[in-house]
Amino acid sequence: MFKLRLGVSSYSFWHFRGEKVPIETVLRHARRMGLDGVEILHVQMASEEAGYVMGLKREALLQGLDLYAISIHQDFVSSDVEERARQVDHTKGCIELAYRLGIPAVRLNSGRWKTIKSFDDLMAARGVEPPLPGHTEDEAFEWVIECIRACLPLAEERGVVLALENHWGLTHTPEGVLRIVEAVDSPWLKTTLDTGNFLEVPYDKLALLAPHAVLVHAKTYFGGGEWYTLDLDYVRIAEILKDVGYTGYVSIEFEGKANALEGVPQSVALIRSAFEKLS
Repeated sequence: MFKLRLGVSSYSFWHFRGEKVPIETVLRHARRMGLDGVEILHVQMASEEAGYVMGLKREALLQGLDLYAISIHQDFVSSDVEERARQVDHTKGCIELAYRLGIPAVRLNSGRWKTIKSFDDLMAARGVEPPLPGHTEDEAFEWVIECIRACLPLAEERGVVLALENHWGLTHTPEGVLRIVEAVDSPWLKTTLDTGNFLEVPYDKLALLAPHAVLVHAKTYFGGGEWYTLDLDYVRIAEILKDVGYTGYVSIEFEGKANALEGVPQSVALIRSAFEKLS
């Protein structure tokens, strides 16, 4: 029997538009929906001051919830050595933040070239963009691998797993994700499996990454997607996860235009129903 540990990303309640929804509010919504935990979107936090951070930890305890992941924004794809060093320092700071919160996993991106400036235009290009003039994809992969390796000693010391997501840029294909993970070759680098970031027929691609996953992002699109809408077969996805013995969190990322107070409960019902079919 597959035991579902179901949580929600705080991103589900705030899509980088308008006033940030407080993490404390997300925790209370999660408890009311009977969820097991919450994933924190780093940029949604009000601060990193000790009082605020410890307050979130206390609130999670009072609500009976795990804080199981923090999703950060860093970008290792840069030809500038000093910029890559800044990004490594940022990532290390987020590892320390996760440790303070008792969070065991940090969601990473690889980064991207940013030769397509607008995110809307990037989505129109299906997440694929050309390299900077004078540079190659191979160079970018080496930058990312080097930067992740620089973060690993601290990750291991703090007991925080780095979870590289299939996202845009170098990780828009499973082969790109695996190229990085296999080159780094560390038990402290695993993957975040995002169900909505492979835009064409995702199931075989998800199956390639599933054995390496320590976190799953379950995208939903009630009310139509903010940037695109996918019709995902969550029974099939649940079977992929069951086949590899996945036991981690399934973290809802509601990315629809419906009000989150409607769309997130609908998402909870959708995911629970799909996984119950495996019982």
